[in-house]
Amino acid sequence: MQALPSYSLKDLIIYFLKLGTWGFGGPVALVGYMHRDLVERKQWISEDDYKEGIALSQLAPGPLAAQLSIYLGYVHYHILGATLVGLAFVLPSFLMVLGIGWAYVSLGGLSWMQAVFYGVGAAVIGIITVSSYKLTTKSIGKDLWLWSIFTVLGVFTFVTEEENIWLILASGILIWFKKCPPTFRRPQLGMIIWPSLLQIPVATATGSKLWQITWFFTKAGAFVFGSGLAIVPFLYGGVVKEYQWLNEQQFVDAVAVAMITPGPVVITVGFIGYLTAGAAGACIAALATFIPCYLFTILPAPYFKKYGKHLGIKAFVDGVTAAAIGAIAGAVLVLAKRNLIDIPTLLIAVTTALVLLRFKKLQEPLVILAASIIGIVLKLWIL
Repeated sequence: MQALPSYSLKDLIIYFLKLGTWGFGGPVALVGYMHRDLVERKQWISEDDYKEGIALSQLAPGPLAAQLSIYLGYVHYHILGATLVGLAFVLPSFLMVLGIGWAYVSLGGLSWMQAVFYGVGAAVIGIITVSSYKLTTKSIGKDLWLWSIFTVLGVFTFVTEEENIWLILASGILIWFKKCPPTFRRPQLGMIIWPSLLQIPVATATGSKLWQITWFFTKAGAFVFGSGLAIVPFLYGGVVKEYQWLNEQQFVDAVAVAMITPGPVVITVGFIGYLTAGAAGACIAALATFIPCYLFTILPAPYFKKYGKHLGIKAFVDGVTAAAIGAIAGAVLVLAKRNLIDIPTLLIAVTTALVLLRFKKLQEPLVILAASIIGIVLKLWIL
């Protein structure tokens, strides 16, 4: 019999409202915040439940941080908790993006955005480096097999600049066979077959612009694996090249908006939708992107909860978790390569990491605010 949780659903919703409002740094930082706050500090979520959530979020398509929040809402409060927590996490950043979209259209572009991003992008690298370091040391421990998987996935992600779902699956199977050789009972096979089925392609749809937006962003949410900026190449191919809804500069600005707003990075789909078809386009783009990831989280969640404590499944989850964290670490290096373009940005990133390691209770929004001011001063008046 499952023990009663030490927190209410209201407590969890308030936490995710705050995280969606103040949680800067993209998926790597956000999943780190959830572990720090919900597993370590508040102890609302167990380490095993968190690992199961990370594994499921990594195996299924869609945005990592949003899926993890939905799963953590499901742990003790099931579908109602998953639904309300997911909405609480996504809604604040969506409203911010909607406001920025209105200002962008009304003012003919935001010239200060790149200046803000100059500082914020560098600070974000420092934040996610610290988060990735803490997540790695906490989750992997001293297991040499898991460290080997972590290293391979980190190097692969850095070199190819993409996450490979098959390597992540193979990592889970390797540890499963190593620690607990399978008897191939149905639950175990289902855990492996499930994510593979999610990759079956579908035909494209045509019609009005709103229908095009609905279908395109549904595909973005349902068939793109990888966290945060992994969706950017897919979005670029559709909104710039195929449909020509945005030009190159508008798309770059949309990516910048994703980085300077809190919450899940994928919420940039709301900004793109707004530029394409106004408020209706923003709402449709956001819903079409997040509904698939919601379904791909709550549908297999009962099986993760039911069979997750089985030794074979637990070994599989450990392997997937190590691979996922390795991919996250590789993504940190990719982002660093793209954002640390000169000495000032490198200094901002290093200083941010050192400050956060030294002052553990310092709130990240204060760091982001300081970095944005530094970025404006450097970009507009000095450089």
